Amino acid sequence: MRIHSLIFGIVATGCAMAVVLPRSAEAITDEEFRAFQQQTQQEIQQLQDQRKQDQQEIEQLKKKVGDTEQKVDETQKSAVETQKKAEDAQKTATEAAAQVQPVHPVPSEGILATHNFSLVGDAEVQFVKSEGQHSAFLLADYAPIFLYRAGDNVLFEAGFDIGLHNNFDSSGTRQAGSSTSVDLSFATLDYLFNDYVTLVAGDMLLPLGTYSERGAGWLNKIPDDPLPRSVLPGSGIGVQLRGSKAVGDSGQMVTYAIYGANGPSSTNGTGMASALDLDGNVGDTPNWHSDPSAGGRVGWFIPWKAHYDLELGVSGQAGQWDDAGKRLWSATVFDTALHLSPYFEVKGEYIDTWVQTDDIGTFHPWGWWVQAGYKLGALDLDFPMINNVELVARYDTVRDGLGARTERETLGYVYYLTNTLQFEGDYEFLNSSDPTQKNTLILQLSYGF
Repeated sequence: MRIHSLIFGIVATGCAMAVVLPRSAEAITDEEFRAFQQQTQQEIQQLQDQRKQDQQEIEQLKKKVGDTEQKVDETQKSAVETQKKAEDAQKTATEAAAQVQPVHPVPSEGILATHNFSLVGDAEVQFVKSEGQHSAFLLADYAPIFLYRAGDNVLFEAGFDIGLHNNFDSSGTRQAGSSTSVDLSFATLDYLFNDYVTLVAGDMLLPLGTYSERGAGWLNKIPDDPLPRSVLPGSGIGVQLRGSKAVGDSGQMVTYAIYGANGPSSTNGTGMASALDLDGNVGDTPNWHSDPSAGGRVGWFIPWKAHYDLELGVSGQAGQWDDAGKRLWSATVFDTALHLSPYFEVKGEYIDTWVQTDDIGTFHPWGWWVQAGYKLGALDLDFPMINNVELVARYDTVRDGLGARTERETLGYVYYLTNTLQFEGDYEFLNSSDPTQKNTLILQLSYGF
């Protein structure tokens, strides 16, 4: 733009001189002409100086543009080299990883044990009044469960039952004072292979039905166990594989358990019917018989919306029970549980067992029970005390296979002081071939933690 201005100035000056000189040739003096000429030369010089400055600025701009282009080229070159180095490093790492054999990580020893330890369980205090007997605070029971996580895959759990009792001698005659019993309910070491398989080893709660694993203690809602559970062993020494697998995307799930355990034994080594011991043979001495029992359970859980679900299960166990290993004990259990809303549930089990003996052949203990609960909170009444009540009922019956039978109807309630602190009351109506069995009132304060 300044070059154009310079040319325009020279042309304008020339035109001015062409106009002035002819018109003033005769009137202008030498002195005026020299002054005019000097002024013109100064303007031309100024224009030339301006042009020179413009050229310098143009050269500086060209140099800056060149430097910028050079830096861009260097940056692009550096980026290409960096990318190539990253690709080479990734290729080298991939090749090295392909050559390395997988190594199982060593469990960390830097985690404090207290971060992996939990104490849970329940405690109960029970008041009982049976027909024809004195009323009394019959039971003070504490059942802690110790849980320890040794790592991502290793768990240990142990449950105890600690109770206070009046003293009796071997003949059943009462003695002065009292005694405390400590029983090991279960103790297992668990190893989680993956999301579908867990190994359980030790004194296991046997998955014959679901009651032993899910209904004991304060979870039961009725203070005592269903009658037909007495024809099954509660636990056993052995090993077990268990787990679950989802079925489709609807939330359905199949659960399974397969185990081997010592099984029932004989109190005197014979196969006499009176010698059957369901909870013996725990393994602290050589096994009473050489053939351990085998068993398992398969369950199907079917939800259709929140708090609405059905579970069906079948389980069984079979094995020799006498020392000679000639007599078979076996059991089959069908279990079910139904939830309709958060307020109503019904569950139960049908239990069938067979026992081969030396003296009376095969006898057949069996029984079943069904239990229902309805929370009055479903009524949404403006009475907090009523909303905290759950009504419960149970029917259970058992036949020992030797002629004795017992039927029982239970009506009661659970008042929830908190979610885990409960005050329970039940009245049991008994009909039994045993005349010592009487109708009974039970009040119990339970706490789960």
